[in-house]
Amino acid sequence: MQVRPTQGYAGDVSPQLACAWWQSGEAVLVDVRTDAEREWVGFIPGAVPLAWKQWPGMALNPAFDEQLKAAVPAGKKVVMLCRSGVRSIATAKRATELGMEAYNILEGFEGDPDDQAHRGRRGGWRFSGLPWRQG
Repeated sequence: MQVRPTQGYAGDVSPQLACAWWQSGEAVLVDVRTDAEREWVGFIPGAVPLAWKQWPGMALNPAFDEQLKAAVPAGKKVVMLCRSGVRSIATAKRATELGMEAYNILEGFEGDPDDQAHRGRRGGWRFSGLPWRQG
């Protein structure tokens, strides 16, 4: 899969393409999940941990814009990752407003829910066998 065109940001990409861009240095990988999600569910070593919303309460992170600008050098793409691909769309749009070439990673870290509403069994970064750790 290549880039799927969208409105409001550069496009949607598969976890595999995002990982390839990140590992080649073409893009910065930003994990916009909460600190608690990264701690309990797993994280990607080397990704920029930058919560869009903060736990508890899920209030918007007031420092997000400045922290994102500090994390992404001029001229680099940024690929946004969340749990399922919802917050990462919002952050890709925000990064675009800030002048960045921003992409949403489809399926997020945990993928879509299965028939029993469990995540981690249908798509996503972790399911695809891409780099991650727990604890």
